[in-house]
Amino acid sequence: MYTAIILILPLALLILAAFRGWSVLVAAPVMALVGAALSSEPAMATLTERYMPALGGFIVSYLPLFLLGAVFGRLMEVSGAALSIARAIVNRLGPAQAIPAVVLACAVLTYGGVSLFVVAFAVYPLALALFRTTGVSERLIPGAIALGAFTFTMSALPGTPAIQNAIPMPYFGTNAFAAPGLGIIAATIMGLGGLSYLHLISRQPAYQSPAQADAFSMEASAGPPVVLAALPVVLVITLNYLLSKLVFPALDLSYLASPDWGGLTPGAVVGVWSLILSLSLSILALIGLMWSRLATPVASIGEGAEAALLPLFNTASLVGFGAVVAGLPAFAAVVALIDDLPGGPVLGLAASTSLLAGFTGSASGGMSIALEALGAQYLQQAQALGISPELLHRVTALATGGLDALPHNGAVITLLGIGGLTHKQAYGPVFVVAVVIPVAALAAVLLLSSLFGSF
Repeated sequence: MYTAIILILPLALLILAAFRGWSVLVAAPVMALVGAALSSEPAMATLTERYMPALGGFIVSYLPLFLLGAVFGRLMEVSGAALSIARAIVNRLGPAQAIPAVVLACAVLTYGGVSLFVVAFAVYPLALALFRTTGVSERLIPGAIALGAFTFTMSALPGTPAIQNAIPMPYFGTNAFAAPGLGIIAATIMGLGGLSYLHLISRQPAYQSPAQADAFSMEASAGPPVVLAALPVVLVITLNYLLSKLVFPALDLSYLASPDWGGLTPGAVVGVWSLILSLSLSILALIGLMWSRLATPVASIGEGAEAALLPLFNTASLVGFGAVVAGLPAFAAVVALIDDLPGGPVLGLAASTSLLAGFTGSASGGMSIALEALGAQYLQQAQALGISPELLHRVTALATGGLDALPHNGAVITLLGIGGLTHKQAYGPVFVVAVVIPVAALAAVLLLSSLFGSF
């Protein structure tokens, strides 16, 4: 019982702090120290030897991806390209299909490499006008945006440039297209399941409001033509595939085995390199295509870079919190129980990663901690059993895309804040589409992989 209190109380306090509007940068270390105190761990050693190294390690490893993703998103935003893509999708489906239009617009943008925070700000005004036209309450907008931006394009679709799909690559020697069949199945479950749920509850009186016939304008925006706007998005995915599958595998990277370069295998870096280079080249292409629409390109790049810092440091702070929790004797006891589960390393990795994603309120944070602590162990077990590293990659990504969206998740808090909504008003649909259904999709993948392996 006391073991459960040690783990649950700091998390509960962190969630409460998020509800009360505390910054994660403050709340995470404070609650980490609460967990250490409950376990009689030394406070200063916990702060300097567990929390800070985990926070700093995450920043060192993933700064380029956060930075490039934010710059790409900012340029898509200020050039009008993101809005053009979203409006084209909305116009194509029509106001009557408000929910699927919003979901698809968010999915296309996030799958193309645009930051989910940029997507939320770009799509929200369109979604608000659409929902008012069709008489659907704005309380469902966060659920629709979360479904399109936080779920299947983040963890399931093969090739997605999301950080959650990048982190497993160096641990398992995989690339962003790992286990594509299982990823597509999981994405289908999340997408269709989430759309069905949102459509069902949109008919309930609690999620309806008086329709405003003139709320949505079908006029074209002042942005670029949609074909031109979509080219950088397509380029991110295409380059990522070519670099990870054809270009880097054809190069002689044997020098990486030298101690001077960390004694690495090519598989440990090719996936991350492909994402970094594909985003960099797509940014250059975007600047070239949209030059006339970028009033201050240098300033926009700087704004994007600065915008990357808060999400990066928020996530890193949650990584530090999770690292402290993972270092507590109580958590070691939980991991031992997980190891005793009959499902082997795949189920064990899924359970431990999901648990840490829930504790940290961050998919990337929970994943980083789980893989740093347990990745090598589970990979060794999997190889001994003939289990594909690609399966471990996809299961890890899917496992973090469920419990991460609990109320203290930074993206959830930001999304509700954009619409001026409280957790009580709008978190319920977000919980179903971003927690319940993704967990069900993970369960389906675990079942299929136990029967057919990775595909």
